Amino acid sequence: MADIKTIDELDAHGLRALVRVDFNVPVKNGVVTDDTRIRAALPTIEKLVAQGARVVLMSHLGRPAGEGCEEAFSLRPAAQKLSELLGKPVVFATDTVGDDARAKAASLRDGDVLVLENLRFDAREKKNDLAFCEELAALGDVYVNDAFGTAHRAHASTAGVAALLPAYAGYLMQREVGTLSGMLEEPRRPFTAILGGSKVSDKIKVIDALMDTCDTLIIGGGMCFTFLLAQGKQVGTSLKEEDWVERAAAMIEKAEARGVKLLLPVDVVVADRFAEDAETLTVSVGDIPGDMMGLDIGPETAKLYADAVAEARTVFWNGPMGVFEMQPFEAGTKAVAEAVAANADADTVIGGGDSVAAVNKFDLADKMTFISTGGGASMELVQGEALPGVEALKK
Repeated sequence: MADIKTIDELDAHGLRALVRVDFNVPVKNGVVTDDTRIRAALPTIEKLVAQGARVVLMSHLGRPAGEGCEEAFSLRPAAQKLSELLGKPVVFATDTVGDDARAKAASLRDGDVLVLENLRFDAREKKNDLAFCEELAALGDVYVNDAFGTAHRAHASTAGVAALLPAYAGYLMQREVGTLSGMLEEPRRPFTAILGGSKVSDKIKVIDALMDTCDTLIIGGGMCFTFLLAQGKQVGTSLKEEDWVERAAAMIEKAEARGVKLLLPVDVVVADRFAEDAETLTVSVGDIPGDMMGLDIGPETAKLYADAVAEARTVFWNGPMGVFEMQPFEAGTKAVAEAVAANADADTVIGGGDSVAAVNKFDLADKMTFISTGGGASMELVQGEALPGVEALKK
């Protein structure tokens, strides 16, 4: 983190701090139903408020068309939730860079907080349009990025504005980059990585990168069936990627050559169809019926994986072991989540996305060392790719 400017180097008193936050939160009937991401930004916001900065917050929410305001994607509920959490009024602008935003940003006093309307109501945000960058930059004197979850996007609010104003990393950004980079560069060993999810094609770069650093690699989720095919096993109607079998076989060989213990399922829960009320069986991976699909790891596999996790001193987990959203296929993901939570001696890092949803579902979030707020961003950082939002903060 030495090459990134942080807000600890910034005296923002009396300055307008234009802060990119990640308030892309679920909203139902005008109310925020999960405020995790808003809470994650509080340390940075509170630091700036305490310094006497005039704080201008910007974020996207959802996937609007980019043709103007869409009430369903308004950030007003997020601004209201932030006001509750801060215990003070928060001003809301009904546009992003228009008359209302400019007037309200100009009238801020030291310690005030303003939330701009959804960045993606303007199509220029995703295009990193220079004119839009300049209009955003005009609302601030300094720029702070605390939205790691969007750091892999070269958008106006994550990359473009940083070139126009003095740019700093907020506390959440610092923690995300520092934790994930440190895990890869100097993990406490043994280092066990757990990867799930549906497709090998989505995770191949991450698998490849982790092979270079981890001691044990655990594979679950739908992508395990492509690996099982590579071992010559039949997988019935399970999700599989025929054109990735060869790559999966190469990964198995690479693990062996590097001395990485690669763990694949030994038993699975299969079903006659993808449904909560499907007929299910637990079978060994050599006995998957031709007309059934695997939707979770089995109990023997869950124990095998839990034992490997128990021995680790660093654990990185991204991706569920099965279709954990359906009760008959949640046991494998739950067992892995409980094993990670139970290892109090390890640094446990949850890498965004469905893994975070699983940890929250099983009420284990407070037992993890670090939970990443960035699914795509955390994966790209782990696989060694430069993140535009992080590169823009370098000294």
